[in-house]
Amino acid sequence: MLTRYMIGALASRTGDEMSGPALLVAGLAVTGSPVLASALLAGLTVSAAVGGPLLGVLLDRTRRPGRVLGWCLAGYGAGLLVVLAGLGRLPDAALIGVAVLTGLLGPSLNGGWTAQLPLVVPDGRLPRANALDAMSYNVAGLAGPALAGLIAAVVSGQAAVAASVALLVAALPAAWVLPRRRERREQAGAVRAEIAAGFRAIVRNRSLRRATVASMISMAGVAMLVVTAPLLGLRLAGDAGYGALLLAVTAGAALAANAVVARAGTRWRWDTVLVVSTLLIGAGTALAALAGSFAVAVAAAVVAGVGEGPQLTALFAVRHREAPERLRSQVFTTGASLKITSFAAGSALAGPLAAHSPAVALLAGAGVQLLAVAAYGLLSLPRRPEERHQEGPVVVEDDQAGRVER
Repeated sequence: MLTRYMIGALASRTGDEMSGPALLVAGLAVTGSPVLASALLAGLTVSAAVGGPLLGVLLDRTRRPGRVLGWCLAGYGAGLLVVLAGLGRLPDAALIGVAVLTGLLGPSLNGGWTAQLPLVVPDGRLPRANALDAMSYNVAGLAGPALAGLIAAVVSGQAAVAASVALLVAALPAAWVLPRRRERREQAGAVRAEIAAGFRAIVRNRSLRRATVASMISMAGVAMLVVTAPLLGLRLAGDAGYGALLLAVTAGAALAANAVVARAGTRWRWDTVLVVSTLLIGAGTALAALAGSFAVAVAAAVVAGVGEGPQLTALFAVRHREAPERLRSQVFTTGASLKITSFAAGSALAGPLAAHSPAVALLAGAGVQLLAVAAYGLLSLPRRPEERHQEGPVVVEDDQAGRVER
């Protein structure tokens, strides 16, 4: 079952990683408008902040979450095809609206899968399975944009969008047969109340709270590295394409680091790993800012990647350990939404900084990683005296259903 899950999750995440760059290239090729192309990409990502919590409620309420994931995959793929078919035919506003609606389903392609991992493997195998799951993000982050670029260059941007949809469809069978929950859950009242419960689960649990905030801030810093990489490649190697190579090196190093984590199994203190890995990302970003040669920039990319891989694994491990079972999907999809939104904010800030100076943008990105660690430390302090003695999962009270769950 784990093998089938991994195949489905990898196909889904690779299709997701392909979809943005492919849509960007297709929009530019068909309409010739960089404004529309960038607006389509922005529309596809900006709505994730709304979609994540809503999808989490739906996944947590159903006994067959795999069926929900399957419908989300189909809906996301259908939305991409509608945008593709409408390029040059439908008004720009309509296309952007479809992209926004499609983006609502985006968190299901990532966090929605990871939340179901405890249904696939027993508790004793969860740490290793969690590391393998995080590796699929690294593989998708490396393969998705590369495949999109290759197909767009050899065939067309439209073909790249179609290929991303094909990968989403390929993930459907694995999603559809994910295990069902052993017990049907009671409906817990209004969706708004359920969303609020999901946010409370994150805010009231010290481990979830600090991991979520630190990873959000860190993602903004990662965005600064991603945006600045092409300019760094241009400055050090004379070609912006070398910046893409630096990002590929980062993804490869993240994959290798997670392979080590997976092999080591349970011998990790995940809260500590989260902090150390964030510091490594900051160190790699700072080294890139100071790089005087492309070789040093490659070394910086390796350091950043060694941090990025275990950081994601540690974040997932903390969520699996701390999230209340009834709210697990909400914790994962809400966390995914927050990180996507933070990446968008970091990208917006990085643009003007990188235009002024790539080094300044990279140093700012390194500073953001330090800010993430500082926030982690501050949020480690208990807010109430009784929290000093509470290290387990948050207590979730449900007044409407009349139960208390730990």
